Amino acid sequence: EPSSYVTRDAFERVADIICSGLRAGASVEAVYLDLHGAMVTEHYQDGEGELLRRVREIVGPAIPVVISLDLHANVTEDMVEHSDAMTIYRTYPHLDMAATGVRAFELLEFLIAGHKLHKAMRKIPFLFPLTSQCTDFEPCRSLYGALDAMSLRPGMSDIDFATGFPPADIAECGAAVVAYGVDMETVEAAADELYQRVLDAEADFTFEMFSADDAVLRAMDNDSDKPVVLADAQDNPGAGGTSDTTGVLESLVRNGARQAVLAILYDPEVADMAHAAGVDAILEVELGAKSGFPGVGPFRGKFAVEALGDGRFVFTGAMNLNSHAELGNMALLRVIDDDSEVRVVVGSARSQCLDLAMIRHLGIEPTEQKIVAVKSTVHFRADFDPIAAETLVVISPGANHCKLTEMEYQNLRAGVRLEPLGPVH
Repeated sequence: EPSSYVTRDAFERVADIICSGLRAGASVEAVYLDLHGAMVTEHYQDGEGELLRRVREIVGPAIPVVISLDLHANVTEDMVEHSDAMTIYRTYPHLDMAATGVRAFELLEFLIAGHKLHKAMRKIPFLFPLTSQCTDFEPCRSLYGALDAMSLRPGMSDIDFATGFPPADIAECGAAVVAYGVDMETVEAAADELYQRVLDAEADFTFEMFSADDAVLRAMDNDSDKPVVLADAQDNPGAGGTSDTTGVLESLVRNGARQAVLAILYDPEVADMAHAAGVDAILEVELGAKSGFPGVGPFRGKFAVEALGDGRFVFTGAMNLNSHAELGNMALLRVIDDDSEVRVVVGSARSQCLDLAMIRHLGIEPTEQKIVAVKSTVHFRADFDPIAAETLVVISPGANHCKLTEMEYQNLRAGVRLEPLGPVH
C-alpha cells in the first residue's frame, strides 16, 4: 500500500530495466505501459512523467506510446506530452481494470495502423477527497456514465476523467480531463464539455461523514437483520494511512457495541504474539498505534485469541476476484469487556479491508454481525455495500484527510481550491 515516496534507488532500477529493454530491442513497433499516475519519488514529483520522458527519448516521436492509468491519477503535462494516448479507469471501486487495458490496446492498434490522434487536456481547478470520488454516487456516477457515449462521437477515440490523488503534495495534484480523436475540433469541444460538466457539479462533490461516536451509536440503533458498515476512511492504508489508529475501536468499546468486528488493524507484533500464544489464549497487550501517528495511542486491554490465520486466502469480491492474498500472520481477537462484544482482525501487512474474504478466512461471518468496521475509503463498497443495512463514513484520526483544508500543501500550484467551493491555495 502507498505510504511514502518511491525511493530514488527503486525508481532508477525499475526505470533502467524498462529503458534498457527498449534500447536492446531490435525492432519496437509500439510501447504500452500499465501505470498508476500518482507516483511521487524522492527526486521527481511526477514519477510517471519522468519515466515517459525517458521512454520517448529512446523510441523517438514516431513510435506509438500508450498508457493506462488509475482513476486517481494526477495527470500531468509531461504524461500527456510524452504519450500518444492514455486510458483511465472509469469505476471506483475499480471494477474495470481489464476493460481499461482493452481500450488502451485498441488505441495502440489504431496508432500502429498509421493513424494520428489529437489530444486535449483540461486541469480541474479544485480538489475533492477520495470519499467524493466514488462512481456509485453523484456526481461521479453521471460524469463517468457519459464517457462511453462521448467516446463514440464521430472524430472521437476516447475521453476520460481522472479524479486525482489529493494526498500527493505535488504541483499538478488534482483532477483532469483528457480526450483523444482524429478530429481536433471535436476533441477540443468534448474536452471543454466534460470540463464544464465537472465545474457545474462542483458543489455536489460532498459526502456525509460522522464522528466515530455518532456512527457507532447510529449503528447500534439498527434493528434490521443486516449489519451497518463503518468506513474508517482516514486510516485507509490504500491512501497512505497507517492502518493502526484506534479511534473507531475505542468508540466501539466505549459505547458498548455488540456483535461488532473491525478489520484490518495493522500490528504485526501483536499478530505474532497471538500465534505464539495460540487459540483460546488471553493476551494483555497494547494494540495498534505503533506507527507513531500524532495524537493516537494504543488500545490497552485484554484480548481472547479466537482464531489464527496465515493471511493466505482467495479474494471472492468483484474487484480482486480469484486473486490470491498473502498477508502474513493474522489473528481474530475479542476484546474482553463486560459491556461490549467487539472483535478485531489484526494483520501483519498494511492492506485495506476491501473483500469479505479478508474477514471470513478467520471464521467469522460479516453478515451475522451488527456492526462491521473497515479501514477503507471506497474500495470496500463493491463487496460490503450489498450486505449492509447502511454504510457510514467515519471521521477518526488518520493520515488520509477527508477534509483537504487540513492538508498542509507545500508544492501544490497556486490558484487551486482546496475543496469544492473552498478556499484557494
